Amino acid sequence: MIKRRRLGQHFLNSNVIAKSIVSEAKISKSDVVLEVGTGLGILTSLLCENAKKVISIDADKELYENAKSRFSNIDNLSIEFGDGFKKDDVFSIFVSNLPYSKSKEAIEWLAITPFSHGVIMVQKEFADKLLAKSAKNRRSVSIIANYAFEIEKFLDVGKRNFSPPPKVDSVVLKIIKKKLLDKDLINVINKMFSYRRKTIQNIFKQFGKETIIEKRLDDLSGDEIIDLAKEILKR
Repeated sequence: MIKRRRLGQHFLNSNVIAKSIVSEAKISKSDVVLEVGTGLGILTSLLCENAKKVISIDADKELYENAKSRFSNIDNLSIEFGDGFKKDDVFSIFVSNLPYSKSKEAIEWLAITPFSHGVIMVQKEFADKLLAKSAKNRRSVSIIANYAFEIEKFLDVGKRNFSPPPKVDSVVLKIIKKKLLDKDLINVINKMFSYRRKTIQNIFKQFGKETIIEKRLDDLSGDEIIDLAKEILKR
């Protein structure tokens, strides 16, 4: 279990919560579901019950081999080995108990990937960043996520529902895709936030650009920040 802890893997052990997650995903017979992080498979077979196809991916060789053996009799399931955020599978619904260490990477990947909606479990602190109302509590991932998705908190999940128990509680979020972003735009937004204490005028200078805006990022709405990032890319 030490290795699992180091990888940020804490496996959900509540069937009640697993069923709630799958139910909230609203899967139909025409849907292809992508699950990143097969883990011990608590969600996997449930996802297959109503889906046209489920693609479940794990980066841990042992977990992948175990799942492949355990679920070999499920016809509409494809178990894959590798980094799910580096693959190009086509899917309509995304479901994942995200490893804590991969949450930001996952949101950025989902922002550039076409799909309908998803249900994700994340660390409570990360969910708070995504749902932050105060500009001072926002991060670049907050701006990216809220531009790309409608985000709704669905369920609080206590640490005791995992093996091994993490040090923090988790939150299940429902996300609905609104807009596609591209990698270049995401890179600009991340870089802008690395200079968040500077004025917009000084941030533009970091990109070799000019503007007369003297406000700071905390003075702007998410859409205004996105528009400035697009402006930086255009010039």
